[in-house]
Amino acid sequence: MPRRQGYALLIALVAGTAALAAAVAFGTSLIPEDRTVPGTGPETHAAVRNQAAPANSTGTWTATWTGAPVSAEPDSPHGYPGRTIRNIVHTSIGGDAARITLSNLFGAVPLVVDQATVNTRRVTFRGLPTVTVAAGRQVVSDPVVVPVSPDADLVVTLRTPYAAGAVTQHPNTHQTSYLADDHGTWSTTRWRYLTAVDVHNSTSTGAIVVIGDSLTAGSGSTTDADARWSDVLSDRLRHRFGVANQGIAGNRVLLDSPLSAGGVKSLGGPSATHRFERDVLSVAGAKTVVIALGINDVQQAPQEADPRRITAGLRALAERAHDRGLRVVGATLTPFQGYGTWTPERNAVRLAVNEEIRSGRVFDAVVDFDRAVRDPYAPNRILPEYDSGDHLHFNDTGYRTLGHAVTLDEVDGTPKSDAF
Repeated sequence: MPRRQGYALLIALVAGTAALAAAVAFGTSLIPEDRTVPGTGPETHAAVRNQAAPANSTGTWTATWTGAPVSAEPDSPHGYPGRTIRNIVHTSIGGDAARITLSNLFGAVPLVVDQATVNTRRVTFRGLPTVTVAAGRQVVSDPVVVPVSPDADLVVTLRTPYAAGAVTQHPNTHQTSYLADDHGTWSTTRWRYLTAVDVHNSTSTGAIVVIGDSLTAGSGSTTDADARWSDVLSDRLRHRFGVANQGIAGNRVLLDSPLSAGGVKSLGGPSATHRFERDVLSVAGAKTVVIALGINDVQQAPQEADPRRITAGLRALAERAHDRGLRVVGATLTPFQGYGTWTPERNAVRLAVNEEIRSGRVFDAVVDFDRAVRDPYAPNRILPEYDSGDHLHFNDTGYRTLGHAVTLDEVDGTPKSDAF
């Protein structure tokens, strides 16, 4: 056997042995998950993502970070061949091992990743360093033994050697990541291909999944300050729970974002109704979901004029979560008078939605974001000290207030019956 082939075989054997050892240690299969867009095999998908470690292992897999796939990146039709993508993400809980999810949801051709690392530790897929992700699908890596600290930045590096078509992205991250090649390094505020990091943790009691819009994604907050209200909640929980932020700017309960002129989904992503299986029910260790959605159904064209349709959509999400044994906490819709789309009629829809949420007929528990941030002398407006300047989104102080409005006992309870 030629020496070069011998080296290649040795490297493959070493990689396979390391992956097998990790799989045995953490009770997971060498076959990563590979699934189609939401709606195909949800029961199997949820079982794989939420599986507990076996009896001979201590700990379970819990999401420490998530970034919902939003759209195809409009300015990168061929991907980033030969470039290194450094996604910087902020953890909620720590662990002694990690695994990552890569998504090609909005891709039209297979995506090849030939290098992946977590904090410089090599990641494998089925024991190999290279993985191909089919168009419209995602894969979960093998476990990699790497210490992950809570409340810390984690670097997940990917390399795509070939042109790979449209890039599945999460824009407007409020966190600095990087693109690099032989000519230099460029900063970016997009996460590319990476949609989840799970950790193996022996003490966590599960994950709180927060599904929302720009107010959950953190629009208006300081970049790299980790000032989203979900970050504040994670700090208050002392990092005992994973907190998975699935906020998408522009997201709605009922309608997907329209296609742009180029046929690409614009800002806003798939509706919560359509992404709930993937972005909530399939999150590793999910225990509680906080739903903070509806304001874009009220104010974003085409506006929903019937509050009953919005609350029915929210109630349907709660029922789906209950079917999986999750507790559901819902947030009231915050004021937006002064924003360009505000009208008295749309505000009346918002108030009617809030009245139904507060009635207790939609969710297991309510967090009253509206009451926490409204101006007591002008209750249809945000209190000026919380306003980012556009009268819809919040500054860091406003998001801190939202994070403190959540009662900790409410996110750590049991679901109630849907028989309201």
